Amino acid sequence: MNTKQTHRIGLVGTGFIASGFSRLITKHTPDMVLSKVLTRRPLDKADGYPYPELLTHSVQEMIDNSDIIVECSGDVLHSTDVIAEALKAGKPVVTMNSEFHVTTGSYFADKGLLTEAEGDQPGCIAALHEEAVSMGFTPLVYGNMKGFLNHTPTPEEMAYWAGKQGISVEQTTSFTDGTKIQIEQAFVANGLDATVTRQGMEGPKSPEIPKAAVELARLAAELGHPISDYVLSPGNAGVFVVGTHDADEWKALTYLKLGDGPYYVLSKMFHLCQYEIVKTLRRVINGGGVLLNNSTKPAVTVVAIAKHAMKAGTRIDRAIGGFQLRGEAARIEDVKGHVPIGMVQQATLTRDIEPGEMLMFGDVDLPQTLALDIAHKLYD
Repeated sequence: MNTKQTHRIGLVGTGFIASGFSRLITKHTPDMVLSKVLTRRPLDKADGYPYPELLTHSVQEMIDNSDIIVECSGDVLHSTDVIAEALKAGKPVVTMNSEFHVTTGSYFADKGLLTEAEGDQPGCIAALHEEAVSMGFTPLVYGNMKGFLNHTPTPEEMAYWAGKQGISVEQTTSFTDGTKIQIEQAFVANGLDATVTRQGMEGPKSPEIPKAAVELARLAAELGHPISDYVLSPGNAGVFVVGTHDADEWKALTYLKLGDGPYYVLSKMFHLCQYEIVKTLRRVINGGGVLLNNSTKPAVTVVAIAKHAMKAGTRIDRAIGGFQLRGEAARIEDVKGHVPIGMVQQATLTRDIEPGEMLMFGDVDLPQTLALDIAHKLYD
């Protein structure tokens, strides 16, 4: 008799990540079953989502039919509302949503089991951090690899690349203009008790990841605190941790091809997004607890920087992945009164804004939402 428990997985989102995760769960994880999938799209027009019979518009129906919730909508306002309800119902929540975490996630960090998953860079960095610490390393740098950066891409360019890559224009734009990596590394900084060296981070450009990573480690050593940053390196993808080890281990580590020290680079040259979420689900099921959250006391945020001049009254439907604003990681203490870029949705400017200006709460009318209430508590 088969007594193995089947875990019901509720899913929030029907995009690229959610669709891939759904196929994986359905075809390759017999100990899990996809129960209900929450969407805001018309139920009969889910744009190719593979299992339309599971779709619902009801948050409560999704929660009632699930043992664990996976949230990967990428929408800060929506995910804040849904995660609040899931945690209130006592359901563990696994996310692939850095935007949520770095904007309102800290409010929920002590209100139930809430964790980012492996797959996207922050979760992969957190897993590599655990591995490094278990081997005796003391991390100094939590690093991301970025292949391309253009702060002001055009809509035509982004439409072309979105079509070529099979993802949305918004995702493509947030990757290209640097907003996504700024969000990810701010999240990593908060979750792993690190900081950023300056607004926007260092982001050295180099074809040699280890060399640039060691230079970042020297900065962290001078600062006396671990840092979160990235290397701009065309053709490379993945994450890395740079750490030190006991001085008497140098000979063994040199033999094992990690170099002469004192800074050692551990890297993972891929992150497989939706295909790795299942690892974190099993972590939660097995009692492993939180892999990464934004902490209850975040020190790093992501500010909104104007890409071009805008007049008072300008509507901003969604800042992340748009052509009006881009994000930069910054220390909260240095940017008092800023509005986090993740909050700028369905918004209207209240004054003229110049290129390069940072948006403050007083510069923009925002809809009254749970996310706004939380953001004022965390950042204003």
